[in-house]
Amino acid sequence: MAETIAERIARVLGERIVSGELAPGTPLRQDRVAEEFDASHVPAREAFQRLRAQGLVISEPRRGMRVAALDSKSVQEIVEIRAALETLALTFAAPRLNAACFERIERALVAGDQAQTMTEWEQANRTFHRELVAPCAMPRLLSMLDDLQLANSRIIFSATRSAGWQPGSSLAHWQIFGALRKREFGKATTLLQAHIRGLERATGTGEADH
Repeated sequence: MAETIAERIARVLGERIVSGELAPGTPLRQDRVAEEFDASHVPAREAFQRLRAQGLVISEPRRGMRVAALDSKSVQEIVEIRAALETLALTFAAPRLNAACFERIERALVAGDQAQTMTEWEQANRTFHRELVAPCAMPRLLSMLDDLQLANSRIIFSATRSAGWQPGSSLAHWQIFGALRKREFGKATTLLQAHIRGLERATGTGEADH
């Protein structure tokens, strides 16, 4: 299905926020956004609404739309919600994983190990987590997880900007994958939950790997 103008605006602005190109507190003017994307105010407004639902922007009285803050309270909220929902999704997805699913997950793992830039690694990381739970066949849950993963990516970019990033293998990802291949679903779910919750510690040390 072709991407709508509103979806394209939301995607591009979302990636700018996630990467840090648009810093917390940056004002977002509807007229300027509409002009940049050669669109009317309607899709620009729809894009803002989507970004707001994703937790990437906030609306303030008399100040309009701004890029949402990324403080410790926000990080904790994102981590706890994602830990609950992604493990729920994996519980339903794990028994449905087949050879094709495992192949897609492994490709994402290899892409992450071979990444030479933070952007390449983050895309592989996002793909890994998406493929992990895709077989749960719950569209609403997957849509919520997509939004949470976007917020998660923003946290990772923020942490690595201050601490730096070096290419490397994600041991936790491979451990989760290994447990799933052995049909040890309970172990995989436990590993995933611990992995996600470790993001709060990672942002404190700069070792973001989630």
